[in-house]
Amino acid sequence: MPGTAARAVLYLHGGSYISPISAWHWRFIGRLAAAGHRVEVPLYGLAPDYSHRDAPALLASVYRRLLEDYEPQDVAFMGDSAGGGLALAFSQRLAQYSLPQPRRLILLSPWVDVAMENPELAAVEAVDPWLSRAGLRVAARAWASGDPLGDPRISPVNGIISGLPPTDVFVGTHDLPYPDVLRLESLMRSAGIPVSLHVADGAVHVYPLLPVPEGRAARKKILELLQS
Repeated sequence: MPGTAARAVLYLHGGSYISPISAWHWRFIGRLAAAGHRVEVPLYGLAPDYSHRDAPALLASVYRRLLEDYEPQDVAFMGDSAGGGLALAFSQRLAQYSLPQPRRLILLSPWVDVAMENPELAAVEAVDPWLSRAGLRVAARAWASGDPLGDPRISPVNGIISGLPPTDVFVGTHDLPYPDVLRLESLMRSAGIPVSLHVADGAVHVYPLLPVPEGRAARKKILELLQS
């Protein structure tokens, strides 16, 4: 029944804004639920049929329903990859919907700058076995649907940082978003946001979802954060 779990998570899946939620996501979400958390998983519309302009209203509706059963301090926003970027962008816009910030943000390899013009990306791209800027930019343009890729609604590293809740970010050093995640951490620290960066040396994109030692350690830490 709604509200029987002590705390809730609003989880946004990754997939470059073009791919649907996967079995890996459901396994991870299942672990969160098995630990006693209510997990809401909005299946936001994907590009090219939908764009970034369509997602916030859906997310606001889901969050409002959660707040019928929970106080804001009992809700965490979480997302991986594109979902992490979307979770951050939505948090930056909560005031527009007269909604409070959640207790915590937990971002897993968040895609916070879809323009991907950071010169430090090249060195990480060379060791990332999964991601390439060329393919991701095609997805980014589809999600932007004519808006500039640097628009903070799409690339939240360019958005308003002040006022965000305490944030934990998980990223690997062989993970293409790594340099932009470092930028985000620096901006958050400068804005006085409590932020903890969890870096796994040699780990790949969204490693907390993977059946590897680094992933298991990250999942344990995430469950601890949700309970704290």
